[in-house]
Amino acid sequence: MYLNLRTPGRRSRVAAGSAVATAVALGLLSACGQSSHPSSTGAGAIKPGPGQHQMAGMPGATGPGNTAGSAPGTSPMPSMSMPMSPPSTGAAAAPVAGDAVAIKNFAFSPATLKVKVGTTVTWTNQDTDAHTVTSAGSGGPLRSAALNTHATYSYTFTKPGTYSYLCTIHPFMTATVEVTR
Repeated sequence: MYLNLRTPGRRSRVAAGSAVATAVALGLLSACGQSSHPSSTGAGAIKPGPGQHQMAGMPGATGPGNTAGSAPGTSPMPSMSMPMSPPSTGAAAAPVAGDAVAIKNFAFSPATLKVKVGTTVTWTNQDTDAHTVTSAGSGGPLRSAALNTHATYSYTFTKPGTYSYLCTIHPFMTATVEVTR
């Protein structure tokens, strides 16, 4: 048995990322009916577990429009389509009043918080990865250390304005606090 006693570092993160990318690619191929497995209908076919039901389009399903019952050369799910992006409602998310921001699923929630001058806002990290709360641009007031799981950061807003911030570890995570009198 081999036990890896190294401190996790760049190589292990890169290897993990590569493994995840491979698993996602295989999952997408399987979901699109392009399974890399030689057979999905024989003795080794995927079958639902206890309390689960065979659904149309699942490997091993039979009947019209299903993988095992489709005629050769026809699409197993001809009417299925997958949107490339979530449907847009046409309006941006409305600001939410309150004094707390949750950091979960690699996002700040709410994305826009509306508070009055003098309000102390507290951010709580609910993810397993560390995040920061840092003003976008230079010179802003928000400057947290890396917040581990369940850690918090608080800041009292003393001037009206719009305060944009982000996570410096994951810069795609952005949000705004709107402070009014």
